[in-house]
Amino acid sequence: MKFIVSSSYLLKQISAINGVITTNPVVPILENFLFEISDGKLTVTASDLQTSMITELEVEAKENGSIAVPSKILLDTLKNLPEQPITFDIDEASYSIEINSDNGKYKLSGENATDFPKVPTVADGSSVNISSEVLGHAISNTILATSNDELRPAMTGVFLNLSDTNTTFVATDGHRLIRYRRVDIASDSGASMIIPRKALTLLNSTLPSENTNVSVEYNVSNAFFRFDGVQMVCRLIDERFPDYENVIPAGNDNEMTIDRAELLGSLKRIAIYANKTTHQVRLKITGSELVVSSEDLDFSNEANERLSCDHNGADIEIGFNGKFLIEMLANVSSKQVTMKLSEPNKAGLLVPVEQAENEDLLMLVMPVMLSNYSA
Repeated sequence: MKFIVSSSYLLKQISAINGVITTNPVVPILENFLFEISDGKLTVTASDLQTSMITELEVEAKENGSIAVPSKILLDTLKNLPEQPITFDIDEASYSIEINSDNGKYKLSGENATDFPKVPTVADGSSVNISSEVLGHAISNTILATSNDELRPAMTGVFLNLSDTNTTFVATDGHRLIRYRRVDIASDSGASMIIPRKALTLLNSTLPSENTNVSVEYNVSNAFFRFDGVQMVCRLIDERFPDYENVIPAGNDNEMTIDRAELLGSLKRIAIYANKTTHQVRLKITGSELVVSSEDLDFSNEANERLSCDHNGADIEIGFNGKFLIEMLANVSSKQVTMKLSEPNKAGLLVPVEQAENEDLLMLVMPVMLSNYSA
């Protein structure tokens, strides 16, 4: 089997899917890319059994065939080659691969393509189309609230609920919850699924910068994403997602509206002085003044800053994990945000004041019990 391809074109395509490959895979062959040639088209597959990514390239080839190619050595070679046509000469009997460039020859050992696990197909599934821009926003807004706790697998992914009126993306780690809803995406079939964090991270990094259509097919066990010659199929998390609607408080009528960048900057500075275990920062709202403070008793560190805000409700003092607030605020583009509070021991809501016409973003964060020091 022999084919010719541009070195930079091949590098670009396989770099996009290389993130799937893990350093110590369950099956050693998964350290390879699967190369398959059919009718002048090269299909490259990378997989970790849970998630597979596939890309297609046009190449010059007279015959069909397949081989598993070691991913690391191939990527390292291509990264250090200038742009030029390169020829792959593959002996399918001995699985040896020879790459010829303008002035070099590189030999490496491949593996039998039949040993590479079969990528699942989505049979008897439903589908929905989402623009890459919307999908990217949804992933970026929610993925930061996913959990790392493998004992609660449902929380390690993003819950996607499709209805005939809207589509909702939700993530929670038990300490915070983010709900991102779009009314411009709907599906008559109605479905819900939990997509693993790794798959969404890979998908988000692969989505093209220019807005394009992403076709999403799904059944009970897998979701299949397709766009611009790239395909990704991932196994869904087969668990029950927490009843998030019951967690979102309805009576948080103590509202503070503040400049997002000012609050974010203040929190970044104040968090430096917070306890490194709890990351606790204290928000004390009195009239139209917000005092942001923190203290680390172990090292006698403390800091506070005063900010102006619009406040509607009784004075309140409440503690939060500063790291969580910083991550949430950094992920919002709105000029102003509103914090909706009720009691110092009840969840607070963070909502962007300016939102796009078709979107609804709501962020919930649980409070941290205040230690007895005065700001």
